Amino acid sequence: MFSFLHTFTTRLACLFVACFAAASVFAQGTANRISIQTSSPQTTISKHIYGHFAEHLGRCIYGGFYVGESNTKVPHVKGIRKDVIEALKQLNIPNLRWPGGCFADTYHWKDGVGAKDKRPKIVNVWWGGVTEDNSFGTHDFLDMCELLGTEPYLAANVGSGTVQELTEWLQYVNFGGVSPMSAWRKENGRENPWKVSYWGVGNEAWGCGGNMKPEHYANIYRQYATFMTDWSNSNKLFRIASGANGADYNWTEVLMRDIPHHMLGGLALHHYSVIEWNSKGPATGFSEEQYFKTMKQAWRMEELVQRHSTIMDKYDPAKRVALVVDEWGGWYDVEPGTNPGFLYQQNTMRDAMIAGMTLNIFNNHADRVRMANLAQTINVLQAVILTDEEKMILTPTYHVMEMYKVHQDAKLLPLALQTKDYAFGNDKLPAVSASASVDAQGRTHISLVNIDAKNAQEVSVDLFGGTTYKTVSGRVLTAKTLTDHNTFDKPENIKPVAFNAAKLKGGALNVTVPPFSVVVLELK
Repeated sequence: MFSFLHTFTTRLACLFVACFAAASVFAQGTANRISIQTSSPQTTISKHIYGHFAEHLGRCIYGGFYVGESNTKVPHVKGIRKDVIEALKQLNIPNLRWPGGCFADTYHWKDGVGAKDKRPKIVNVWWGGVTEDNSFGTHDFLDMCELLGTEPYLAANVGSGTVQELTEWLQYVNFGGVSPMSAWRKENGRENPWKVSYWGVGNEAWGCGGNMKPEHYANIYRQYATFMTDWSNSNKLFRIASGANGADYNWTEVLMRDIPHHMLGGLALHHYSVIEWNSKGPATGFSEEQYFKTMKQAWRMEELVQRHSTIMDKYDPAKRVALVVDEWGGWYDVEPGTNPGFLYQQNTMRDAMIAGMTLNIFNNHADRVRMANLAQTINVLQAVILTDEEKMILTPTYHVMEMYKVHQDAKLLPLALQTKDYAFGNDKLPAVSASASVDAQGRTHISLVNIDAKNAQEVSVDLFGGTTYKTVSGRVLTAKTLTDHNTFDKPENIKPVAFNAAKLKGGALNVTVPPFSVVVLELK
C-alpha cells in the first residue's frame, strides 16, 4: 500500500507545487520541506470533522457523562458531570454521535423516555452483557447537547428496528405541531422540539448492524430515508448511510451507485489503528515495534480517504455527498483487571500521534471529508477524558483536539509536503505530516506532527501567495517517552507548553519538531 501511495504522490508533488491543489501531498525525500499557498483559499475545513462519539459502552455514558440526578459526590447538572461539560466546551465539540455504535441497532428509543423508574431494562449484548436500565435516554442526551453547545448526531436502529420506530423518533424530537409523538414529548417535560439535523441510518450494516450485503443495505436505506422526510427534504435532514469497513471499496461503489444522491447527505467510513484484531497489544508499555505498526495502520487513513473519495467522485463529481468518518482512533487490549467488554484503555503519546496525523489527513481532504467522530469521548478506546468516581483527567488526545480547534471552519491552505522517513527495521513511514488554514481573523495556523520515535525533524516552510507575516508563536505536545500518559495521581504529566523552536524570516519559516510531538503554530 505504501509503495503505491509514495509513487503516486511523488509524481503529483511536482504538479502540486505549481498549482497547489486542495489536498496535501506526501512525498519522501532527503529533507523536510513544506510549500504553502496562502492566497485565495477555497475549501472550508468543516468544524464537524472534530466530532465525538458516545456509545452505551462500558463507562462512557454511566460514570462518564452521566452520574445520575441523586449523586452527591460528583457535581452535576441533572446528572451530567459539570467537569465533563466544562472540559468538552473547551474543545468546541461540533457534534456528538449517540447511542452507538453496535448498541444503536439494538436500542429502542421509547425505552429511554418517560418516568425513569418505569423504563424497561435490557441487556447490552454487545458490550459486556451488562444490564442497561435506560436511565439515560433521548431527553438526557439532547438536553446535554444543549449544555455542551453541540449538534446531536443520532444513530437510528435499522438492524432490529422498524421504519415506523424511526419516523416516530423523528416526530418526537423534531416536530413542533400537533401529533401523538410531540404530545408525548410535552407530557415528558419538553415543550419545544430539539430540531436534530444529523441522522445515521443504521451502523455497520456489514457487521453488527445486520451482516448485510451492500445491495441489500442500499435498498433498506432507501426505504428508511424515504419516510424520514418529505419530497424535498424541507426539514433539511442530513441523512448518513452506514458506510464501508476500512478498504471495502465495493461497499462504497454500490451505495454511491444505488442510492439516489438527493436522499444521501453523507456516507460513513470506519477505520481503527489496530495492529492485529486478535493481538492488539497493550495501551501502555508497548515496544517501538508495536508503536511503528500502530502508526502504519493510522497512516492507512490517507489511502482509505483517497480511494473512497475517488469512487465517490465518479458518481458525485460535485462532491455533494460528504465522506463521514464517524469512527476512528486507536484500539488496544483493555487495561488489566477491567471488563473486556468495556474497552477501557489508557491514552499515551502514541494516541496523540494518531490524533494529530489523522486530523491533518481530514483537514487536507476537507473537500470531501466534512464530518468525523473520534471513538470515543470518555473511558472507551481513544478517549479524550478518563474518569474514576469524582476524579477526571484529560488525555494527550484531548490536548491535540484542543490545539487543533483553530482549524474549525477555517479555510484550508493547500500545501505540498516532502518528508524524511521514519524507519524501523526494513520498513519506513513518512515522518512528518502537516495541514494549514487561515481563520476569519486572518491568522494562519500550521499543525505539524513528527511520528519519529527518536529523531527531531528540521522542517523548512515556504509561504507563497504574497501574505506578509510578522510574528510566529506556537504550542507543542510531547513527553519524555512514547508511553507517557496522564494518571489520576499525575493528571498534568502531559499537556501543551509554549513552543519556541520556530523562526520566521521573510517568506520562510524554519521549525525544529521534537521526536513524537505535535506542534501548532500561529502566524500573524
